[in-house]
Amino acid sequence: MRPPVDAPDFLRALFDAAVTAADPMRAVPAALPARPPGRVVVIGAGKASARMAEAVEAAWGPCEGLVITRYGYGRPTRGIEIVEAAHPVPDAAGQAATARMLDLVAGLGEGDFVLALISGGGSALLVQPAGAITLAEKQQVNADLLASGSPIGQMNTLRKHLSRVKGGQLAAAAYPARMLALMISDVPGDDPAFIASGPTVGDDTTPADARAILDRWGIVPPPSVAAVLAGATGVLRPDDPALARVQNRVIAAPAQSLDAAAGIACAAGCRVEMLGDALEGEARDLAAAHATLAQARQAATAPGDAPLVLLSGGECTVTRRGDGVGGPNAEYALALAVALDGAPGLHAIACDTDGVDGAAEVAGAVIGPDTLARARAGGLDAAAALARNDSHGFFAALGDQVVTGPTLTNVNDFRAILIAPPG
Repeated sequence: MRPPVDAPDFLRALFDAAVTAADPMRAVPAALPARPPGRVVVIGAGKASARMAEAVEAAWGPCEGLVITRYGYGRPTRGIEIVEAAHPVPDAAGQAATARMLDLVAGLGEGDFVLALISGGGSALLVQPAGAITLAEKQQVNADLLASGSPIGQMNTLRKHLSRVKGGQLAAAAYPARMLALMISDVPGDDPAFIASGPTVGDDTTPADARAILDRWGIVPPPSVAAVLAGATGVLRPDDPALARVQNRVIAAPAQSLDAAAGIACAAGCRVEMLGDALEGEARDLAAAHATLAQARQAATAPGDAPLVLLSGGECTVTRRGDGVGGPNAEYALALAVALDGAPGLHAIACDTDGVDGAAEVAGAVIGPDTLARARAGGLDAAAALARNDSHGFFAALGDQVVTGPTLTNVNDFRAILIAPPG
């Protein structure tokens, strides 16, 4: 494959390589120890957790356990029960399954072993509100956070202090059993404390920190939430004795997926520049910065030079301003197209590796020099679509969406900009 003969296909190949590198069927076997003697219980939550459970049983055979994944992300298992629930806003199915999971690990002894399979999406799928908080109130706070543009780290801090299962509390429920938590990271920096809000990891934040996040983003909590945050919550400190028998291990992360994409690009004769695997911020702002960078890199390229690919990962956010349908990756792509304004020789893709951008069953989108011209020919206004956060509607009309279906993994956003030399 030689870029940029068919730039969209080339960019899609890079994305597919990134997803394949994070397939739990590859990552789990390499990290799995021999099956321990005695009672073994497998638990987990996240968009990749069912695939992780499938990989475990391929190595260990049928196991006792319960894993919660997103609707449509279930996998065939022989012993581990797979429960599907809602993401990104939690639902009653997730709440009921979380209660059953806590019951499953209650009463385990020192000779028992728990394997926890944790991946992105687990924050919404593990649902057990603290205090008198109802599911509806938890759903509303979660929706308000998603619409606010709050960074994922702050969202997860608040989620921990409103939960009976996050911030190390799931591991504490299984104590004194020994626990190994295998994690697939979807958070910038790959901190285990923030993957799925750290159900097996202690945390140094306080209820005051959680209250400050609500204030920062202008979210007025219901009385039950305010009451929980007014006192001590169940979040465990990292040195809590109940976490002494837990080992947390990240087995797949965004950097590995970017490396896989870089390998494909280099094999096709491209140069590669890594912009980082932990980029955060408003999607449209990052897009504007990347547009400026891409044009500068192209200006510094001589005719006949090899094409350049800029690769990046992380987790962008979107502050909801309009009534359109979109997500961080499609909004990045739309804002990038607007900023580039048809500049020749520049193509890009932006997709979420879990196949779901925002709440839509769309991974993201591709753009090229003709994106805006085709949009105008079809009566579409790119700037207006961006203003109302309607990136999915815009790219659906152009036929430029990337739709993968469930990828069964989740290592965050993937972005690639292909820069052809002048002429």
